[in-house]
Amino acid sequence: MTEELIIAGFGGQGVLSLGKILAYSGIMQNQEVSWMPSYGPEMRGGTANVTVILSDERISSPYLKLFDTAIILNQQSMDKFENTVKPGGVLLYDPNGITIHPKRKDITIYQIDASNLASDMGNKKVYNMIIMGAYLKVKPVVQLENVTEGLKKSLPERYHKLIPLNIDAIQKGMDNILTVNELAILS
Repeated sequence: MTEELIIAGFGGQGVLSLGKILAYSGIMQNQEVSWMPSYGPEMRGGTANVTVILSDERISSPYLKLFDTAIILNQQSMDKFENTVKPGGVLLYDPNGITIHPKRKDITIYQIDASNLASDMGNKKVYNMIIMGAYLKVKPVVQLENVTEGLKKSLPERYHKLIPLNIDAIQKGMDNILTVNELAILS
């Protein structure tokens, strides 16, 4: 199994930490892992993306042009990365702030309203873990117990008390992801 994905959005949305937690989770699962961040000079509000590769085999290069999965969290990233998903791949996105929704017919498109779900949970900082849950529902590439270990590795110890909230957010994401076809039926 090899999963090549890009996570892209604004700085401050937890894009890089989502990728880092996913990478640590893969390490806990004895997978080969690559985590390659890319971001502008701005910390918050600038664009940020991270390429993550999880594999049972050696990874030859962290540089990718096409991805099995794209997790898109803003319009600029949608414009840039929608066409980088391999045919048959997955595009997962938060519709908040997206003005031009994906239209491709050769991939599976999922939507998670993570912004509103995080607001409902009373903590905007769990936004990226809601995204993680939606992703793991579609692509269970790492086990939840390894995500818990990944959280412990990537969060400073003073924030370990928030791990249960993060696990609840992951479950919230798993419970609320919809395919674009399901959205059309609900509309």
